Amino acid sequence: MAKVVIYSSDWCPYCIRAKQLLTSKSVPFDEIRVDGKPDVRAEMTRKAGRTSVPQIWIGETHVGGCDDLFALERAGKLDALLDA
Repeated sequence: MAKVVIYSSDWCPYCIRAKQLLTSKSVPFDEIRVDGKPDVRAEMTRKAGRTSVPQIWIGETHVGGCDDLFALERAGKLDALLDA
C-alpha cells in the first residue's frame, strides 16, 4: 500500500472528512498538523502550490484536497492509487 500523508488542521471540517474516508477504508496515514506552525504550513504550500488544508499525497502523487480525494473515490480510482 502506498504511503499516505495528509497536512491538516484540527478545526477543519474538510480535513475531518478526508481522514474519515481514509479510516473507513482502513488506510493508515501520516498526519502533519499545520495549526500554529507557519513553517510547516509554508512547507506544505511550497510542495502543494496551495495554502488550504487538507493537502493529501498518496505515494508521490499529490491528490489535492478533500474534494479531490472524494472525486477519486467516486470515480473508482482511489483504491488503485492506494495499491500502487
